[in-house]
Amino acid sequence: MAQKNGIVRIALIGPESTAKSTLSEALAKHYNTVWVPEYARTYLNGINRKYTLEDIVKIAKEQLLQEQNKLASANKLIFVDTELIISKIWCEEVFNTSPEWIIKNILEFKYDLYLLTSPDLPWEKDPLRENPHRRQFLFDRYESELKNIQANYKIIDGTGDNRLKKCIAQVDLFLP
Repeated sequence: MAQKNGIVRIALIGPESTAKSTLSEALAKHYNTVWVPEYARTYLNGINRKYTLEDIVKIAKEQLLQEQNKLASANKLIFVDTELIISKIWCEEVFNTSPEWIIKNILEFKYDLYLLTSPDLPWEKDPLRENPHRRQFLFDRYESELKNIQANYKIIDGTGDNRLKKCIAQVDLFLP
């Protein structure tokens, strides 16, 4: 495991409206540790304009900084709601490019385990969500990127408590 400071780092990755935030928080509670919320929501709610490529880089850097700040209070594990692969694909989808900083740092900040959330949940409308009809396409892109970096990942599907139970089972299998 490529642990940082002895902490197992687990990222939740997947299309919009697949319970990443809900699962991250629930997993942190279950394992009595911390989680890092998706910073993009905070940032995007604070600007009164269309976001730019530079905004996505700022969001990605702040997401990593918030993770680093929470590592000190983590109890063996930390759960992260989103990471740089999502930023890379977001840039590519919206701006047809991805900044070198994001591409370079995907490997630098590679997680010990990725939980890839399936788009098998109903879409929930949200002013920040943009891709209600492209969730399977994005899921496939995320999986392709995970394979490309030879990441340790598990697909999480199902609804309600079953989705959380699958996450817990995968984390338990992963832990020493």
